[in-house]
Amino acid sequence: MSEATTSAADVRIPTAASVPAHRDANVLRWVGAYTASMVGDMVFFLALSWAAVQNGTPAQAGLVTAVSAVPRALLMLGGGVVADRLGPRRVVIGSDTVRCVTVLAVAAVLFAADPGLWLLALLAVVFGTVDAVFMPAVGALPARITHKDQLARVQGMRGLAIRFAAVVGAPLGGLGVAVGGAAAAFALAGLLIAVSVPLLISVRMRDLPADDASAARETTAWRDLVGGLRYVRRHRVLGPLMVAIALGDLGFVGPLNVGLTLLADERGWGASGMGWVLAGFGTGAGVAALLLTVRGRLPRAGCVAAGSIIPGAAAIAALAHAPGLPAAVGTAVLVGLLTGLSGAMCGALLQTQSDPAYLGRVTAVGGIVSLGIAPLSMPLSAAAIGVWGTGPVFAVSAAVCGLGGVVALCAPGVRRAELPE
Repeated sequence: MSEATTSAADVRIPTAASVPAHRDANVLRWVGAYTASMVGDMVFFLALSWAAVQNGTPAQAGLVTAVSAVPRALLMLGGGVVADRLGPRRVVIGSDTVRCVTVLAVAAVLFAADPGLWLLALLAVVFGTVDAVFMPAVGALPARITHKDQLARVQGMRGLAIRFAAVVGAPLGGLGVAVGGAAAAFALAGLLIAVSVPLLISVRMRDLPADDASAARETTAWRDLVGGLRYVRRHRVLGPLMVAIALGDLGFVGPLNVGLTLLADERGWGASGMGWVLAGFGTGAGVAALLLTVRGRLPRAGCVAAGSIIPGAAAIAALAHAPGLPAAVGTAVLVGLLTGLSGAMCGALLQTQSDPAYLGRVTAVGGIVSLGIAPLSMPLSAAAIGVWGTGPVFAVSAAVCGLGGVVALCAPGVRRAELPE
């Protein structure tokens, strides 16, 4: 059942001229909720990692921290169907509430006893399962809280929230562990997620078009799933854009995760040097998000999204040949700026080109690409670096990433795509 028929009591957004997203209280409440939830996630994963290390061997700890990815990847397409059928607002509120209650319950158990790894593994599985529903619903919300001409700006604001969570979440989690161990850190994560729930409840929603609402009521969940995949595959913009995103993520994730660690070790930069390079990347990505937040719209969006991937890929290849740490940090800033701009523009195009009734499923497909396919490049990159070294592997990864830009530029629908004015 669609949100148009299940949320009749909600206060609706006026249909008059749109308010700039960064001045819209409705959007700011959503951004606040999203930020609190993302910071809570960062604290949660740090607490989970710490507790797993304290209760098992390194191999067992790695398994516990990785196990949440399995249900997330396997169930996300179904989560997109749930978000589109029930409406993303109620799904986000419900799933965030479950996340909060589950984490707080585990914190209470850890304060009282030491149940071992089994509870941590169960928590990771539950969290990953709920995330499979939560993430597509979060992706489907922006189109329902503001007008199309503001969606690019919302993507920029979302990018800033992610950067903020990355900077603040880890120190907060470390503080929680230092004060009261893993139990205190889990409690802090649960409270941060709890902050997002009343903010989400206060966010006003737009109605879906009546014809899409009727279609949602008349189909089964399986038909919705198949229909969503067919919709993405046949769409002149979304289909090639998903291929470009997949190639870009495959070429990007390996070098900027495990590859960077091995590069820092090879060059003698140490952990602090690697931290500076990551900070450079985060700064560049933050600038790209801020640019989109301030501007709200960039002309020739499809060309910008595709064209910025190619020089970003070249910067990834150059990172392996940086003559010293300062040059590597500067190159990382460029990588973050270009890939951050491309990612934000791709996200804005997914939002504006998709029919609102399909947004949950479209977001789920994008999530599968980023969270299910791209991480496969990490062990492959590590093994390849062990055989051929960082330079050749970074070059191949950059070629794969750049190929995503080529695919997008060769697709007329993407090349001509524009954001609404």
